[in-house]
Amino acid sequence: MKSFIIPALTTALLGGFCMAASAQEQTYAEKLGWPAGARVVIFHVDDAGMSHDSNLGAIEAMEKGVATSTSVMYPCPWVVEMAQYAKKHPDADIGLHSTFTSEWDIYRWGPLAGKKAVPGLTDDEGCLWHSEQEAAKNATPDEVEAELRAQLDRATAMGLKPTHIDTHMGTVYTRPDFLERYIKVGAENGIPVMVPGGNAYFLGKDSPELVGGVKALGEKVWALGLPVLDDLHTGFGCEKPADKKAQILDFLHNVKPGVTQFIVHCTRPSETFVNVCGSGPMRLAELEALTSPEVKKAVADEKIILTTWRELKQRRNAVK
Repeated sequence: MKSFIIPALTTALLGGFCMAASAQEQTYAEKLGWPAGARVVIFHVDDAGMSHDSNLGAIEAMEKGVATSTSVMYPCPWVVEMAQYAKKHPDADIGLHSTFTSEWDIYRWGPLAGKKAVPGLTDDEGCLWHSEQEAAKNATPDEVEAELRAQLDRATAMGLKPTHIDTHMGTVYTRPDFLERYIKVGAENGIPVMVPGGNAYFLGKDSPELVGGVKALGEKVWALGLPVLDDLHTGFGCEKPADKKAQILDFLHNVKPGVTQFIVHCTRPSETFVNVCGSGPMRLAELEALTSPEVKKAVADEKIILTTWRELKQRRNAVK
């Protein structure tokens, strides 16, 4: 796994969104109706739809653990299974994991819009680029928007409306014009987009210069009628699977007031998952942590309020 959000946010925010921002007196949690000081958390499972094992992990983390949300990679082969689950569980918080890269060596996927429509997003194998940097170098914002709309169209064709849109490998944050199209598609369809815009405590630990730009970005998205996160923890920085539970417990102890999303990639890896990627042990560790008694107890002890993107949107709709 790669820690992409910090450098990606640096590029995008300093390139196009790092403007003067007024002081954020209230957290977005308060703006959304929670009491002052409330610590509200979304434990979010990325990469549903990527594989059968990924689907099993996402579902288990939500049904038996503290995970409250997931999002689906619509260009991937195992989307139908996750879509069928969504239809049987209409209250589940299931978003669209906007996917513009295909990072693994032999397990790959191409754009839903088709290579002719988005050639800049497509490599010589007919797949999406391996990295977000390659996508940023070769694709245009029109192509990113076209592919995002194609992914949303597939969700709609399956009878689903995503509860939110987020970004696989942070690709939309690599360029300001990509980020603008991501926000545009979400706003036009009334779908929340994953954007940090508040205290940015975890995001700003290593890059405090980002905080002003993050706040300006949050204000922009809030003005469009969409909810905004106060902070985002990417889940990176933990090198050993054995340390994942401790990282999550530390997060729960230190999370600041506001709405914070913690990203995981919970998976129940079978013996064949190694043919997909080599991160199975870490993904399993995330699943085991989120379903562990220790993490459940910490959520209760720390008086953490667990929420979903669905609830964020409902609360935002109620704000004048």
